[in-house]
Amino acid sequence: MFLFRKGEQRLSVDEARALTTGESPEAVLLDVREKSEWEAGHAPGAVHAPLTGLVAGAALPQAARCRPLVVVCRSGHRSRQAAELLAARGADAVDVKGGINAWAAAGHPVVDERGNSGSIT
Repeated sequence: MFLFRKGEQRLSVDEARALTTGESPEAVLLDVREKSEWEAGHAPGAVHAPLTGLVAGAALPQAARCRPLVVVCRSGHRSRQAAELLAARGADAVDVKGGINAWAAAGHPVVDERGNSGSIT
């Protein structure tokens, strides 16, 4: 069963957060930025899978397999590409409008690789 309708519009950061947090999140927040960006700051609970790896054919991390995916990058460009790529592979994927920049601007938490307060690079 798919959570998102095929061709669904982009999600706002508030919609993304609502779907990917809590005790039983409906979807996985998939961050497709590069390693250095991820390490500097990402949403708590997000799963990391760089777009460069996905384009090269890398498999999704186990935590993101067979789950609806809410895809995020820095500004929304790479996440749109990744969501389209993943949807073409049969995944239930939609991207976040404005990316992690909009996430942080909305006051949603960002942590670094150690779980401390993170930053967006």
